[in-house]
Amino acid sequence: MAEQKTKPTEQTVTSFLETVPDEQVKKDCFDLVKLMEKATGFPAKMWGTSIVGFGQYHYKYESGHEGYSCLAGFSPRKQNISLYVMGFDNRPALLDKLGKHKEGKGCLYVKKLSDIDQQVLAQLVKDSVSYLQRRYPDKQ
Repeated sequence: MAEQKTKPTEQTVTSFLETVPDEQVKKDCFDLVKLMEKATGFPAKMWGTSIVGFGQYHYKYESGHEGYSCLAGFSPRKQNISLYVMGFDNRPALLDKLGKHKEGKGCLYVKKLSDIDQQVLAQLVKDSVSYLQRRYPDKQ
């Protein structure tokens, strides 16, 4: 089986975020660290070269593929900040209240934090973490 590419690294979150060229995005990312640490109960850690992740879980698919991933995370990208939060039952209702965003398969895209309701985002993160911890109880 191929080695997992995106895994925790020793790079510090601060050193990574300091390289974000856009000052507003950089500020938003530091604010996201605080919000997500509080919502998840886990400290921020770098996953791969560009994902700030919180906590981890072990997954195993029916195909036999398995690995680890962060419970929640984000990454500053060129066009948006990608927020990695999984699906769960009340996600559509929360997304209706979130504010200006776009959806991808396993993530949300926002331009800036001021476009969204941060309390709703915190609830999305909490619910996503709870969902993943129930679905994949083995966190080792």
